[in-house]
Amino acid sequence: MTPQPLHDRDSLLPWMAGQGIPQATTDHAAVFRVEEGLELKAALPGAHTKNLFLKDKKARLWLISARQDTVIDLKAAPRIIGSDRLSFGNESLMWDTLGVRPGSVTALGLINDVDRRVTFVLDRRLWEADIVNFHPLTNTATTALSQAAFRQFLTAIGREPLVIAFDA
Repeated sequence: MTPQPLHDRDSLLPWMAGQGIPQATTDHAAVFRVEEGLELKAALPGAHTKNLFLKDKKARLWLISARQDTVIDLKAAPRIIGSDRLSFGNESLMWDTLGVRPGSVTALGLINDVDRRVTFVLDRRLWEADIVNFHPLTNTATTALSQAAFRQFLTAIGREPLVIAFDA
């Protein structure tokens, strides 16, 4: 039996409020891929994201969060981020480390990675965006954070991203 994650959407948002991290969450129909919900995203200001949960040949885990329009070449990425050959992590590994299911991968899932198994890689364009949008551990909502609030979240969970310019 797989253990429940520390946080889900219902506990994440109050936790953020308790940390003084301002956010705005919008509920919507489930969105599974970047290409879906474009009209919804157009109505929400800020940078929208794509998030890749990956595993390398040495079993190291990686979460890459990038602007939705960033091209991430999985053949070139290992050289850029300092990993071995990458493939997508499976659903049970995703659930065990980030507490999310496929379609709901998000940087906010790092709150559940208490053992620090996942290396967080962030697209420079997201690191510089005024507002960033992530799923709040479920793909039926989008949470908007100012850059200051996003950095406050990362500090509160003790995470420092590896910031990479994928478009360079």
